Amino acid sequence: MSETHRAIDRLLQVMDRLRDPDTGCPWDLEQDFRSIAPYTIEEAHEVADAIEQGDPEHIREELGDLLFQVVFHARLGKEQGVFDFAAVTDGIAKKLIRRHPHVFDRSDDDPSDHHRTGLDSQAQTANWEAIKAEERASAGATSVLDGVSRGLPALRRAVKLQKRAGRVGFDWPGPAEVFAKIREELDELEAELDGADPDRLEDELGDVLFAVANLARKLDVDPGSALRRSNHKFERRFRAMEAEAEAEGRPLDQRALDEQELVYQRVKAREE
Repeated sequence: MSETHRAIDRLLQVMDRLRDPDTGCPWDLEQDFRSIAPYTIEEAHEVADAIEQGDPEHIREELGDLLFQVVFHARLGKEQGVFDFAAVTDGIAKKLIRRHPHVFDRSDDDPSDHHRTGLDSQAQTANWEAIKAEERASAGATSVLDGVSRGLPALRRAVKLQKRAGRVGFDWPGPAEVFAKIREELDELEAELDGADPDRLEDELGDVLFAVANLARKLDVDPGSALRRSNHKFERRFRAMEAEAEAEGRPLDQRALDEQELVYQRVKAREE
């Protein structure tokens, strides 16, 4: 048995112990698919954050946490008799082989059977989407939007919905038209500021964000990654502002907004 197989078996055995009805962990025993789902989402975001930080050890640790979530769900499936870890891993292997006919021989599920063609990455992407469309049709899909998970982060789901609509031609030609749409949506949002209807404000703000997600797609930028980057930048600069204000003997909360802005501009200038 390889070291990888031994490591996976050990993790599965740890999960078995945690869910043992007699000697397991009380908290783990109380969990089900629904209660664990938020932790799964959280761990995926922590993987992305570790990647943004560029720390290989942190990435390794967070990937382990995410893998444990997969093992936990697989254990729950096994207990209910619907699937187990082997079914999960076998299923994804078969799916990847099926969706990569340019790499694998589609007549054989053996991943060691190489069958490479001359497809470039653009052609492969089109091929991948065509295969996925066939799968959705076989599953009874009635709309090109079927299969876009409602559990995705909102910005990512917006991009996927827009991509799907674009497959049938419902799409802006380029970024210029999206900029115009953003300005239009901003005007509509501003027009609602004097009103007292929070639902309309939320609706119009949602339209702005949807249009911005569309612009990100046109610029080939992931909006979630872009926002995380800005979050990190703001956090870094604000912490520097706090430190500078403390060093000067006047904390930020004792300064007027225009004075705070001067500190921010000094911090920003040092980064440029």
